[in-house]
Amino acid sequence: MSHPESKPRRAESPSGWSASASTSGWETVQEEAEWLWEERDSMRRVPGLSTELSDVTEVEYRQLRLERVVLVGVWPKRESAEADASIRELAALARTAGSEVLEGIVQRRDKPDAATYIGSGKVASLKAVVAETGADTVICDGELTPAQLRTLEQQVGVKVIDRTALILDIFAQHATSKEGKAQVQLAQLQYLLPRLRGWGQTLSRQAGGRAGSANGGVGLRGPGETKIETDRRRIRERISRLRGELKGMRKVRGTKRSLRERNQIPSVVIVGYTNAGKSSLLGALTGASVIIRDELFATLDPTTRKSWGETSGSFTITDTVGFVRHLPTQLVEAFASTLEEATDADVLVHVVDASDARPSDQVRVVREILGDVFAKAEAPWPPEIVVLNKADLVDAVELAALRNAFPAAILVSARTGTGIAELKGKIGEILAARSGEQARVEASGVVPEGRPELLAQICAAGQVLESRESDGGTFVRAVVPQELADQLLAEAAP
Repeated sequence: MSHPESKPRRAESPSGWSASASTSGWETVQEEAEWLWEERDSMRRVPGLSTELSDVTEVEYRQLRLERVVLVGVWPKRESAEADASIRELAALARTAGSEVLEGIVQRRDKPDAATYIGSGKVASLKAVVAETGADTVICDGELTPAQLRTLEQQVGVKVIDRTALILDIFAQHATSKEGKAQVQLAQLQYLLPRLRGWGQTLSRQAGGRAGSANGGVGLRGPGETKIETDRRRIRERISRLRGELKGMRKVRGTKRSLRERNQIPSVVIVGYTNAGKSSLLGALTGASVIIRDELFATLDPTTRKSWGETSGSFTITDTVGFVRHLPTQLVEAFASTLEEATDADVLVHVVDASDARPSDQVRVVREILGDVFAKAEAPWPPEIVVLNKADLVDAVELAALRNAFPAAILVSARTGTGIAELKGKIGEILAARSGEQARVEASGVVPEGRPELLAQICAAGQVLESRESDGGTFVRAVVPQELADQLLAEAAP
């Protein structure tokens, strides 16, 4: 692995486009983004120290052995196109998790069967498909109850998981920060708790009462506790600890957010469907190096960068976790502190994949999930800008249809830079209107050593053009709101 600076190369986007047509600075951003991804994805083993299987991580295991899966969905009174889109998305999720998709099956019925999800008559057909393809896993396009999971697995004869478990597995692979790992682990434990199963007599770890003989014997008397009961108790304890840890992390995030509010720094939050190009848009708006990859849930941890607008001044842009159909409720609850960034936003930038076959579905899913988040937080919905990203991948006919479906949306391409200036101007207009459209002027003067808070406000709310140490303080030349300009001139006056 080499750093982009040491090995020049032509940047390629996840979709395969060349960076030759990109705007100024995009090629550097893309190369640095690829380097960041390689750094996160890289792994080096020290030979000769260990060959035990326990030393192989989950990521290494999935890279060495791809599971062969069959996808199964139930079509309850929906359009066939919607059912096919859901199965195609499930296939993309399976490939992201490191699996090889062999077959996809959709069954039409009013509702999933309470016992086997697909009905007893279709289980035999599914078992035949599994045997014919040599699959070792069945993935169901929905959340299975513990009874459905157990029954279907027993009858088909291979491992069975549902859509929720698959998404949780992807999140576990991609989480990098301490907070992200804690959030994913909490969601996994909440999902696992009602689905614990026992395996016959091997569960008995302690015997209760007069077990074993007439008197029980020494060490055999007591209340008793099976292994599954012990596991459930330990999971509940771990859930309690994780919630405490996340509560502390939420306080830290709230402190940072209150500091930005105290410095009067507006907040812009990017939301949208997974793989709609949120990270690419963040890089295009700020020029920051962020991980960019054509993969579902490639980035989970929120990323905040600073930007500047001529009418709005400085503001922060935060990229949040992406959404997907049937996003597990456990994940929404676990990522509550992350999603709170959206409830405190001054502007929501809602990114939609313009090249997707059903962009309206993406908008509906995101708004449904965010609606629940805002309702729970009792927060008003902030101004929303719908951004149709990847416009360079859409032909003229599709563009006309998109303009008709989303008349107020802004068409952009994070790759070519098309529409980025318009989007930035729109963000600036909304932020300026929310702050009372305060005029910004260029001012200069010396900030005394005893007024560090004034210097901090200038750096936070303005664009510093020049700064140097001077007699009695710091000389600053900046574009700031009129109020700060008056304070700077007053301090500089003899």
